[in-house]
Amino acid sequence: MKAVIMAGGYATRLWPITKTKAKPLLPLGKKTIIDHIYEKIKPFGFDIIVSTNLRFRDDFEQWADDKDVELVIENTTKEEEKLGAVRALHEVTSTFDDEVLVIAGDNIFSFGLDDFITRYEEIKKPLIALYDVGDYDLARRYGIAILNGEKIVSFEEKPEKPKSTLAGIGIYALDRETKDMLGDYVRGERKDNLGDFISWLIDRREVYGFVFDNGNWYDVGNPDSYLGAMKVYLTHSVSEDVEIDRTSKIIEPVVIEEGVKIRRRSIIGPYAYIGRNCEIEASDISDSVIFDDVILRKTKVWRSIIDEKCEIRNLELSGSIIGGHAKIQRGE
Repeated sequence: MKAVIMAGGYATRLWPITKTKAKPLLPLGKKTIIDHIYEKIKPFGFDIIVSTNLRFRDDFEQWADDKDVELVIENTTKEEEKLGAVRALHEVTSTFDDEVLVIAGDNIFSFGLDDFITRYEEIKKPLIALYDVGDYDLARRYGIAILNGEKIVSFEEKPEKPKSTLAGIGIYALDRETKDMLGDYVRGERKDNLGDFISWLIDRREVYGFVFDNGNWYDVGNPDSYLGAMKVYLTHSVSEDVEIDRTSKIIEPVVIEEGVKIRRRSIIGPYAYIGRNCEIEASDISDSVIFDDVILRKTKVWRSIIDEKCEIRNLELSGSIIGGHAKIQRGE
């Protein structure tokens, strides 16, 4: 079996942050989102392929430098050009004859994959990971499965009136026959996402569902869900060269990267990620992600994301996303 991590999307719901950063490479504690996925797959010994795009090739090459992965680069640089998930997966998998484990590159889950892989090895038929989101309104955001025993008898992408709360969570084990059927699917005029492929597939093959009920799953599709996942995965870490004056306070857990300077009664945390070389003076930051080279002075930040090289003074930010290189201030 080979493993394919699908990381070629442009994450438009997280713009402007993801205009310059691939969502799988966003920080999640001291690691990135895709680090957590890679570490779940690595113990199985599968060959790991990461499918991404030309726009973020350099970033993924840097990430992959010390990892045992193969990068496949889709020749696109913007949302309008992308192949779509099924076509991209078909292009990758058409080059080999193995079974394939497919995982979305923005997938965050606390459970291990051992039982899922074991069940696939027993049945050798397409197996789809499911998670009970427990709320019918929430279920409208996802692909929703109906089970008869273990078999999926219906799979509807973002239904207006969900018939269950079992959501597909972007983890698929496909046997060789099903992998080859990706080509049949993409040759037709069909919606190009994996959920719709599953809907098409269940009319042609037995498709099984595997419900994870022993952990948590996060769909990092918007800023709220990203910040929510950050709170869960944040373990306390402050780099040795961080400068914190005696008037400032750190409330655990936080991650503070190298070269940060914190001064003048600033309060950092809880649940704050501070990127490299930031300068923070007389500011309070909690439940937020601050990227590299940001300057904050007399600013309160809560449940917000501030992109790199911003300078913000004399403001209160709540539930905000600030794009890179912004300079914002309010008169004192």
